[in-house]
Amino acid sequence: MSRLGVWSTLTDPVVAELLGRSGYDYVCVDLQHGLTGPGSVVPVLQALRHTPATTLVRVPDHRPDGLMRALDLGADGVVVPMVDSPEQAAAAVAACTYPPHGFRSWGPMWGDVDGAAAGPEQADADRQVIVMVETAAGFAAVREIAAVPGVAAVYVGPNDLALTLGLGRETYATSTAVHEALDTVLAATEAAGIVMGLHCATAEMASYWRERGVGMLTVATDSTLLRTASAAALSTTRGGDGATR
Repeated sequence: MSRLGVWSTLTDPVVAELLGRSGYDYVCVDLQHGLTGPGSVVPVLQALRHTPATTLVRVPDHRPDGLMRALDLGADGVVVPMVDSPEQAAAAVAACTYPPHGFRSWGPMWGDVDGAAAGPEQADADRQVIVMVETAAGFAAVREIAAVPGVAAVYVGPNDLALTLGLGRETYATSTAVHEALDTVLAATEAAGIVMGLHCATAEMASYWRERGVGMLTVATDSTLLRTASAAALSTTRGGDGATR
């Protein structure tokens, strides 16, 4: 069964908690392209701690300190952008794994608050390392990346993948080449026995790829939900006539 998630780009912890209690399987806090940053991520993650949703953090890059800090702050997993090689994927896994199998430093911050920090072995078993394939180099090495031990999923941002492959803003619906590229990633993850993740522009896109076997689908973004729902409510109230106050 596919996991369905929502992207969190806003800095308000109340919004984050609403997302976490809305029924999504996961909420991903975006530190790469979202408005949330190092100075605002703590209250957002704190709000998500006691919701049913799995909490992921897309870190800005694959530097070890960012990966470790996201997990220390309570994330259940990290989404690592722009992974170009199996060596980079393996380094990300090692940064998220305690010795002797990795080099993550001990320091789960919430453990001092509630005393509920899992031990190293359990923490390693529970955390998720999700790597993004969105460059030409990463795409060329996708089978090797997917096969790296400890990688839980290969996640695709289809806009970046299309751009890096020289296909501009084409989509799976308008370009056979984009569709085939996504099929290639899906085949690589299936061969490795892991999950493919996909960032979806619409619910229709999510439904289409869910039927094709993609196991992790981001179906909405908080800022887009707010904008579209607000516009729809206004349009319905006005009767669609475009009248202003």
